[in-house]
Amino acid sequence: MTANQSIMFSEIENIIKNLNIENISEERKEVLQSLIDFIQIKVANQQEIRLNMICTHNSRRSHLTQIWAQTASAYFNVKNVFCYSGGTEATAMFPLVAKTLEGQGFKIKTISEGNNPVYSVKYSQNEHSIICFSKTYDDDFNPESHFAAIMTCSQADSGCPFIAGAEKRIPITFEDPKAFDNTPQQTEKYEERSLQIATEMIYVFSQIKQ
Repeated sequence: MTANQSIMFSEIENIIKNLNIENISEERKEVLQSLIDFIQIKVANQQEIRLNMICTHNSRRSHLTQIWAQTASAYFNVKNVFCYSGGTEATAMFPLVAKTLEGQGFKIKTISEGNNPVYSVKYSQNEHSIICFSKTYDDDFNPESHFAAIMTCSQADSGCPFIAGAEKRIPITFEDPKAFDNTPQQTEKYEERSLQIATEMIYVFSQIKQ
């Protein structure tokens, strides 16, 4: 396991160092094992690893998972990892997702405004930006084949029985922070969900043998 922590913005690096993967239950680790196995096989065969995070509206959980998975792969220096996200319908990335990530150390720039803004998200000065906007999972921006479909919400998992081009379908569902929109707990719950996803993606990539 080779950590390549020097590439991270310091605030993100500090967050990662303080995540406690011991808090992940054994039941949850079993859920995550399918993703670990998929990545490990690709690494062993020196193949590109494409992960498409799918949720109904591609507005919250799928973006958080895309960004933290890409960050975790860089942290552990797992090469050739390409993370995407999409929905069963396109809406917009919820603004508090960007605000939450900014508060956790990511550098975010709005590339275009409008009903479906496009964001550039950076976890490191020298790595490519992650481009985030709401799109369907089969959008031209996303891979057509040789990818794992990570179902981050139960609605998309049950409502999308078939994902064209996916080598593997892996349900890793998260509770929706949207349930707390316009409540006093809103900011806290978005931060909590982001850190849960961060912890689980760090655990996944920490298990990869290179």
